[in-house]
Amino acid sequence: MAIHPSRPIPVIPLRCLTAYKAPMKVPERLKPLVEDGLIDEILTQLMSGKEAQVYVVRCGTEIRCAKVYKAANQRSFKQAVQYQEGRKVKNSRQARAMGKRSRYGQRESEQAWVSAEVDALYCLAAAGVRVPTPYCFVDGVLLMELVTDVDGIAAPRLNDVTLSSTQAREYHQRIIAEIVRMLCAGLVHGDLSPFNVLVDKEGPVIIDLPQAVNAAGNNSAGMMLERDVDNMAIYFGRFAPELLKTDYGKEIWGLYEGGKLQHDTPLSGHFARSTVDVDVAEVLQVIDDAREQEAERRQRELAARED
Repeated sequence: MAIHPSRPIPVIPLRCLTAYKAPMKVPERLKPLVEDGLIDEILTQLMSGKEAQVYVVRCGTEIRCAKVYKAANQRSFKQAVQYQEGRKVKNSRQARAMGKRSRYGQRESEQAWVSAEVDALYCLAAAGVRVPTPYCFVDGVLLMELVTDVDGIAAPRLNDVTLSSTQAREYHQRIIAEIVRMLCAGLVHGDLSPFNVLVDKEGPVIIDLPQAVNAAGNNSAGMMLERDVDNMAIYFGRFAPELLKTDYGKEIWGLYEGGKLQHDTPLSGHFARSTVDVDVAEVLQVIDDAREQEAERRQRELAARED
């Protein structure tokens, strides 16, 4: 399976400004970036989603986007413990506070959740995964590359694109390659769907990563990866039904668990499940034997103390 190379960072010329309406009033959350000279103009609001609002902005001679994260009480995507497991925190005090859910802990948890996407973007960009290039993160605002089409206009989401069967198979292979490269970098997207993939002139670009999980430190990572892969197979299967019969998720995770997964590891799309029947009686006997041995050990320790 060929790996699509990482793309060069595009510089969107000022002539593309005509594609957007006149500059809008500066939103309150973006004022610090304007005052610091990181943003020159707010051109338009691109979208408002469950996690954030995204604006198209001008930074000098380049057009970028600013992702303004919503406060926790304004989000529809819940910070499930399932996603937070395995994430590193700055110190033990922070970890204790987050565990107790004190006011300080909730603030730290909020910051860690928002910072997760920034960390994931820098990690994945360095690994060659097709994600928007991050530029800076200031006061809960992520300034990053605006993914565009050939005309310099914001690229459509995969869900809004009609594909031929050939395009569907090609894009599916590219997405699988990106999932593999992400996993080799230690991350699982965790919420991958046609709504979290953009399509530029070169193909799919993965976005929206605040819920990305640590593959080695999260017990649900395998399940999440399989779900991500299945979501992609279901979508592309609308245009190429044979993709519905593939099983890349279990194959990829099996190779990863076995320490055999590389970014260029050949994949078949199939997974050989074990055909050996489990002897339940034998398993229960092993458990009973272990319990009996533990009971005998405790009795010996008790007898030794009495002596």
